[in-house]
Amino acid sequence: MHILLAEDDPLLGDGLRAGLRQLGFQVDWVQSGDAAERELRAQDYAAAVLDLGLPRRDGMDVLAAVRAAGLATPVLVLTARDAVPDRIRGLDAGADDYVVKPVDLHELAARLRALVRRAHGQPRDRLRAGDVELDPAARTVRKDGTTVTLSTREFDLLHALMLNANRVLTREQLEQHLYSWGQEVESNAVEVHVHNLRRKLGSALIQTVRGVGYVLRDPAVP
Repeated sequence: MHILLAEDDPLLGDGLRAGLRQLGFQVDWVQSGDAAERELRAQDYAAAVLDLGLPRRDGMDVLAAVRAAGLATPVLVLTARDAVPDRIRGLDAGADDYVVKPVDLHELAARLRALVRRAHGQPRDRLRAGDVELDPAARTVRKDGTTVTLSTREFDLLHALMLNANRVLTREQLEQHLYSWGQEVESNAVEVHVHNLRRKLGSALIQTVRGVGYVLRDPAVP
């Protein structure tokens, strides 16, 4: 799951980035409001963690601007502003969640997973497609009740496809889900991961749409 972290405190930002990466997130970290708005407009993030007290542009202004531009990226505001009027203003400006610092890292991760799940219309914490079940919190996959071992990239790719069941995703979109800044992307990385998932979970689960990308077909999803 690829997220944007906008936090100007170097110590806190570095700690959040490292901790969320350990919990399975791909994290891009920016330290100013203008950088946060620029990246939210440029990339398709699964979610964003947004501090309000950012230099060069206040986080509230960033939130209002991206919502006015029609961007629906789930945004979790993480801030020291704990007054009730601040919370109301943040939620009314388009925040999907509002959390006051300090926050437990595992709670933050759980809130992000919930935001992404709701944004994709998924009511349950676990995703299913046929006989395949994926648990985002435990980062486990089962097929017919049997645990299947996946690499980090394979899991993230399957997660992206299951969240977007019956929607074709391009290779570029999938690469954005899998890689954060500074990580090398080999030209055939997505194809290799798809091949491995088909070998482990069955060839019919993920279909190639020639010239476009890949889609996970799930008849249970309209």
